[in-house]
Amino acid sequence: MQQIVDTERYPLDDPGGPLWRQVVDAARQDLAGDGCTVLRDFVRPELVEALRAQGGQIAPQAYYDVETVNVYNTEPDDSLPADHPARLTMERGNAFVPRDRIGTDLIIHQLYTSAPFRRFVGHCFRLPEVHELADPLAGLTLNVVTPGRSHPWHFDTNEFAVSMLTQAPDDGGVFEYCPNIRSAGAENFDEVRAVLDGRGEHLVRRLRLRPGDLQLFRGRYALHRVTTVLGDTPRHSAIFAFSERPGVIGSVARTRQLFGRVTPAHEEAARRVRVDELLD
Repeated sequence: MQQIVDTERYPLDDPGGPLWRQVVDAARQDLAGDGCTVLRDFVRPELVEALRAQGGQIAPQAYYDVETVNVYNTEPDDSLPADHPARLTMERGNAFVPRDRIGTDLIIHQLYTSAPFRRFVGHCFRLPEVHELADPLAGLTLNVVTPGRSHPWHFDTNEFAVSMLTQAPDDGGVFEYCPNIRSAGAENFDEVRAVLDGRGEHLVRRLRLRPGDLQLFRGRYALHRVTTVLGDTPRHSAIFAFSERPGVIGSVARTRQLFGRVTPAHEEAARRVRVDELLD
């Protein structure tokens, strides 16, 4: 990891050491406060251009599809009340490069499969252990948002998210989120609806990320989006998907929505590993 991560600031190979504990404690404090923390310049500065170039090489392999979705990525349900947030639809125009199109020699793949990195991430989230997804497509992805497109308001299926911007757009593409707007026991539909229709501006926080920054985020409970990308440069970000439990594979419907295809592993999986009964 010394070749990729700035280990003088983030000593991944010294678990339990003084600086390691200091970094982990600071991340935990941020996550406890609003569900998000950013570790600036996590990747060595001299590798940021390689990070961008590698993302650019694989970006053309992203699955692009413009779909009409709701904030939960669930099927339309006309039986819901007219003011239910799931009745408000948005256009999703971003795209993902799946794991099986990301070379094992790429920086983001080396990070994802690193045991010290996985251990560090787990401790930041106060988890004794985290696992790579068994999903052959969704475990590691490159998210591509082209100019004029956005990633609309949504919740994550996974309880926590780990990501890294690899290419910043010319303008726009701002990460916005509403920390802890719902919990495992309360959907809080009223506030979710307020954000969606513009009445909940006071609940929204904005975060400008830089290539090489590592973002840890509790996206299961925080409504979030990426605003419209402006200019000529697409926004690229690596999504490192981990789970508290081994063997997690996405559903056939959700996988087909994101990647345009499924694998035998998805068809054989009886059901996903869930930690709650929230809407997706």
